Amino acid sequence: MGKRKPEHEKLYERYYAWKETPVRGLSLTPKEKAIAQAEKDFGYFALISNGIKDPIEALEIYQTKDLIEKAFGNLKERLNLRRTSVSSEENLEGKLFVQFIALFYLSYIKKAMGDHQLFKQYTIQELLDELDVGEQYKQPGGHKHIGELTKRQMSLYQALGVEPPALV
Repeated sequence: MGKRKPEHEKLYERYYAWKETPVRGLSLTPKEKAIAQAEKDFGYFALISNGIKDPIEALEIYQTKDLIEKAFGNLKERLNLRRTSVSSEENLEGKLFVQFIALFYLSYIKKAMGDHQLFKQYTIQELLDELDVGEQYKQPGGHKHIGELTKRQMSLYQALGVEPPALV
């Protein structure tokens, strides 16, 4: 506590001006405009913990908790796990397994969207809705057919690093 960390220097410079003198030691002057702008744009909140002393670690743990809550929200809403509606324990286990795998895919999509700056153009919901339009069907005794993909869908598959559906 009370020690400067080299990895935080950019944040120190953004929000504080300082000077060090042999007599008075370190003197900090808040940069009011920068702090006001951050408060205006991002708001503020307090995290209180009896166990975690490092503020960056506390924030990372809090954000992870938020990610987990959103994942469960996806299970309930997007992946339709609000009601299990099954007739046996085996069916429940199967449904939970499929939902769990779907959650992995959602996590991959979110990471890929972040890696390829797709959040500037889409929310996860919008991206999934765009890709949901694809069609695949097979007539009894016939061949598999895949509906035509739009240019937008093709560019999304490419941006996500995923091979678009194709006839095998």
